[in-house]
Amino acid sequence: MDGIDRLKYEKELMAKGYRYIAGVDEVGRGPLAGPVTVCAVIMPLGEGDIIDGVNDSKKLSAHRREQLAPIIKSKAIACETVSLPHDYIDQVNILNATKEAMRRALAALTVKPDIAIIDAVKLDADCDVFPLIKGDLLSYSVGCASIVAKVERDAMMDAYALKYPQYGFDKNKGYGTKVHLEALRQYGATPIHRRSFITRII
Repeated sequence: MDGIDRLKYEKELMAKGYRYIAGVDEVGRGPLAGPVTVCAVIMPLGEGDIIDGVNDSKKLSAHRREQLAPIIKSKAIACETVSLPHDYIDQVNILNATKEAMRRALAALTVKPDIAIIDAVKLDADCDVFPLIKGDLLSYSVGCASIVAKVERDAMMDAYALKYPQYGFDKNKGYGTKVHLEALRQYGATPIHRRSFITRII
């Protein structure tokens, strides 16, 4: 164990009277291709409800994330995932696309949250918002959201890898790895590339 109390912030918010606490996180702000994906999730926070092994999704193996994601969704009070595509990102920029996906995910929850803990992003939303730097590491709720978002986006990029095999999307998930950059220069952009991200590459 790393000694982090991942319920610290949830406990503090519950002590202030908040009941339904959503964790919100995004995956895919940095890639050159594919969508940005956001998960908003309200988890039960009782002593016997906590899922063992939840952490920042980047610190878990793909296999472990794939094990945890369905458990998180099955235990969640409410869970929604929203992905916004490459062309929308090009239209409004990645920060605005991320915020819009967060708003849509929160609005789609079947239980209205009282407050949302969001990983490092300030957001205008229909509930109170608590931005938390390194939220995916420090908050159980945000960690759950990060795992679900990562698994769902990775599955999309794996499907794109079958359609565009030269780019290695199954391994790089759209990030600018050497293989991906070389394929871009050799073959050009696919329909899922973010044109605003690759203007200086090809």
